[in-house]
Amino acid sequence: MASSMTQNAISNTEVSTEIRVHVGFITLNRPAALNALSLGMIRSITQTLKSWQRDDAVGAVAMRGVSKTGPFGAFCAGGDIRFFHQAALAGDAALEDFFTEEYALNHLVHHYPKPTIAFMDGIVMGGGMGLAQGMSMRLVTEQTKMAMPETQIGLFPDVGGGYFLSRCPGHIGEWLGLTGELVAPNDAVAFGLADAVVESQTMPTVWEALGQLSNPDKAAIQKLIYSNSAASKNHLARARGLIDPIFSKNSVSDIVAALQADSSAWAQETLTRLRHKSPLMLHVTLEQIRRARSMTLADNLRMERDLVHHCFNPKHLGKTPARSETVEGIRAQAIDKDRAPHWSPASIEDVSAEMVEPFFVSPWALIAHPLRAL
Repeated sequence: MASSMTQNAISNTEVSTEIRVHVGFITLNRPAALNALSLGMIRSITQTLKSWQRDDAVGAVAMRGVSKTGPFGAFCAGGDIRFFHQAALAGDAALEDFFTEEYALNHLVHHYPKPTIAFMDGIVMGGGMGLAQGMSMRLVTEQTKMAMPETQIGLFPDVGGGYFLSRCPGHIGEWLGLTGELVAPNDAVAFGLADAVVESQTMPTVWEALGQLSNPDKAAIQKLIYSNSAASKNHLARARGLIDPIFSKNSVSDIVAALQADSSAWAQETLTRLRHKSPLMLHVTLEQIRRARSMTLADNLRMERDLVHHCFNPKHLGKTPARSETVEGIRAQAIDKDRAPHWSPASIEDVSAEMVEPFFVSPWALIAHPLRAL
């Protein structure tokens, strides 16, 4: 790789960047944490993208994640939830900065004026989806493990999740957001969450070839990628036949009732999956995705910024940050790892509208909103 490095190479411990010919390359380099995003990483990526946006020598941008075994194999597992837990308990203001700056980065990626390519090999979840979904070309492999699993930790599918999930065909977005189900590579293309399937062993070839393009415009990049991609099988009709009749229901309680009435293995497995999630955040997530369907990206991100503030500051529920669903979910999943969160309310049927609606009331006037500039 050293021979292909050129001017403007920048490095730090968690993100490395370089420019080869006319393509800027960003590598997430935190493999021990599956490239989970720290605030420093968010700031480094943002600074790099803004710099390259103004640089006429950079015609396109590509992003990948390093795994423990090589330069591919893990894109990004999301935000650093251990930091979330620690910061929430300590009252660290950096937690608020994290989400404000991460969502601003999501907006920047979605509106980037140059072609962008995401090499989504390995785990792509949460914040990794937030980075990738705004890119021009999203490549997945047979090793890709894509999901928005936030309800498992008492959160909701943020980082623009309301926006891109609500734009999946039919009610697939509700299904993915509520269940946190893994998306197979071919299904990712069919659901509008990826553009091409490339074999994992071919990813380095495409990455290196990008660095040799003298004119990396959209047409040249697509030609390169599609000439190295595999045929994608489309199971969209079958998936929607299962999902739409149930996940189009008006409420989470109605969805659960429909699953209970369906004796198929798929319905019962889905019901079991939902029963393990935060009941409160299932209701918040359904409302989020339904509202996002008619929102611009900027308005959606502002809504999600409101939501995440309330997740860590659930005053309307009479709870401290330490007693929030999110802190409890992270504790059970990543700190104590007992996989036994104490959700409150404990049942999907016990969640009321009075518990959900205040999540959607902004704690800021629009003129003072952290994302007012989007």
